[in-house]
Amino acid sequence: MTDQTHAAAMHAFSADTASTVDDVLSYARRRVTYQDVPLDKPLRPSDLSRLAGGTITAEGIGSRRAAALFENVLAPACVSTDHPAYLSFIPSAPSKASIAFDLVVSASSVYGGSWMEGSGAVFAENEVLHWLAAEFGLPAGAGGVFMQGGTIGNLSALVTARTAARRRNADAGRPNPARWVVVCSAEAHSSIVSAAEVMDVDTVAVASDAEGRMHGAGVDAALDEYGDAVFAVVATGGTTNFGIVDDIASIAEVTTRRGVWLHVDGAYGLAAMLVERMRPAFAGVEHADSLIVDPHKWLFAPFDACALIYRDPAKALAAHTQKAEYLDTLTETPDWNPSDLGIQLTRRARGLPLWFSLATHGTDLYRTAIEYGIELARRIADEIEARPGLSLVRDPQLSVVVFRREGWSAADYQAWSDRLLEEQIGFVVPSSHAGEPVLRFAIISPLTTYEILTGILDTLA
Repeated sequence: MTDQTHAAAMHAFSADTASTVDDVLSYARRRVTYQDVPLDKPLRPSDLSRLAGGTITAEGIGSRRAAALFENVLAPACVSTDHPAYLSFIPSAPSKASIAFDLVVSASSVYGGSWMEGSGAVFAENEVLHWLAAEFGLPAGAGGVFMQGGTIGNLSALVTARTAARRRNADAGRPNPARWVVVCSAEAHSSIVSAAEVMDVDTVAVASDAEGRMHGAGVDAALDEYGDAVFAVVATGGTTNFGIVDDIASIAEVTTRRGVWLHVDGAYGLAAMLVERMRPAFAGVEHADSLIVDPHKWLFAPFDACALIYRDPAKALAAHTQKAEYLDTLTETPDWNPSDLGIQLTRRARGLPLWFSLATHGTDLYRTAIEYGIELARRIADEIEARPGLSLVRDPQLSVVVFRREGWSAADYQAWSDRLLEEQIGFVVPSSHAGEPVLRFAIISPLTTYEILTGILDTLA
């Protein structure tokens, strides 16, 4: 590289730095401090091409124009997951504190993979992980890492479980099975099957009861059938479609007695354990070998964050520590390196926004906000049962309410959903259960009100 080329490159990335930062932060401030978050809706590719195409050019279009295009064209073409009437899938409701601090995480260029490079960030993340572990009843010494999301968290936990099983077989002089097996509920999240496919292992689905819960008896029967091929059992702490918690206590009794790894997928629902009266529903979680909960769901953090916690982190180190000459300075020390606990080497400190929000607001406010969602779900479920033409599919256990409009087909539900979003009333997409099209409210945001929900129900009349 010539001196002239180097000078040109340096000038290109440093020119107008202040104005570029001002343009970006100006929009960020407006968006974070919105009192009435817009719901917004998707646009067709042809419309976006006409309105915002051709932005990648040799000379660049400048920060002001790029920021304006995002604010006025691209952002309104994205449904706001933090809108109080966003009730589909599992919404997001990040606190203003966590959103603001997410900017700091990026601005600080913190590398969150090793203690050597990010000890302050790792320490703060560990404060959160240790608090969560204690809330879930795990012993002192439990710990983990913040991953990108539940899918990656579940995959990392299952890889650790299989490595532990292989080591047990090696220590006992037993051969490994021709095919490994993971046992889960028939209503387990799709990420469990996805993880099994990535790992090239089989899944065995245990039938759930009429309420959607997997029990220890079914797990015991599966272990009788598949024996030592089973390296892990996955219990669900709040299914995505219904918010139902498996009978974790009876499952844990079986896995403890038979020496099989127990993983709890609590991506959505495990946060409900922060509410004292809900803890009995999660009895048995304290026996888990690993578990996950997603802060970007019911812990009011921005995308993307999954807290993966191990009872014995040393087993995760054995499964995930990457070996390379350039990493010797990290792996040959006893330091706590988050990248050794999951499948991701390079990682941002994605737990810091949650840490900042918790440190700012305190844990009591989190408990109150979660309990609000549970109480609102119960209240709107009662309202649904009282309305002619509407009925519950199942009684809500957490904050997901699944119901039907009598006599409607899948096409009717979809047309209604499309109209609801087009008129900017709400975002409620159809789901299904046992082949039947249904509707569901997934209530996360403390800004979601009874009036918003009843207003949506009124449109079903």
